Amino acid sequence: MQNRHYSPDLTPPWKKQRPAPEVPADPDLVVEEVTSGFCGAVIRCEKTAQGPTVTLEDRFGKHRVFPMEPRGFLLEGKVVTLVRPQGGPAATAPARTASGSLAVPGARARVARAGRIYVEGRHDAELVERVWGDDLRIEGVVVEYLEGVDDLPAIVRGFSPGPDARLGVLVDHLVPGSKESRIAAEVTGDHALVVGHPYIDIWEAVKPSSVGIPAWPTVPHGQDWKTGVCRALGWPENTGAAWQRILSCVHSYKDLEPALLGRVEELIDFVTAGGDV
Repeated sequence: MQNRHYSPDLTPPWKKQRPAPEVPADPDLVVEEVTSGFCGAVIRCEKTAQGPTVTLEDRFGKHRVFPMEPRGFLLEGKVVTLVRPQGGPAATAPARTASGSLAVPGARARVARAGRIYVEGRHDAELVERVWGDDLRIEGVVVEYLEGVDDLPAIVRGFSPGPDARLGVLVDHLVPGSKESRIAAEVTGDHALVVGHPYIDIWEAVKPSSVGIPAWPTVPHGQDWKTGVCRALGWPENTGAAWQRILSCVHSYKDLEPALLGRVEELIDFVTAGGDV
């Protein structure tokens, strides 16, 4: 009688998972970890006692380390297995803009869209230009300076937002129950979006560590905040010079707080979702 040899794996063939394609974890490859949903660019791979790991960085600069397990990641929506890059010259990471987006060498500024982003405060506008300027030019989005929210209803009426001309507005310290929040609610609609960051002033949106201070000082109520900050830090009471000092410390999105990053990205997404010029 002929002996039969059976595989110890009794899983029916139609239920077995097909092996996922192996993809080298090259620098700046953007993947999503399947269990957590964390999406980011590859920063580095390391060999540990528990096995190889990969470090990902998301758009806000947050790092997380994951084991490089089979079928552990999604690449463009498809399950893959990340593997350590093979030997040879190290991969060169593509250049990035200050906002963290992939740079487009030689790209020309796009003809301006009808849509606009208004930013309350001159310092706010300068900061947006410093970090997102390259991205905005490629997208054809113009940023304009808004002197104060009191003028916003008239600006919105004059602008007449529509499907092909969306309007985004960034205001300071937008808190529930304030005059600013009432104005924002009045003008917000399908084609106009007003968002605010939580900081007293845009200075606070710059990470203290980037400026070289332990924290932003607490300024007594009733005192001009910027002047109070200069006094507390021992800086000359020249707020214009102080801002230039702060702005010079901002080199990329990594120098800014996530709460501001999220609001500006939200506005850019909103305005660019409208029709083309």
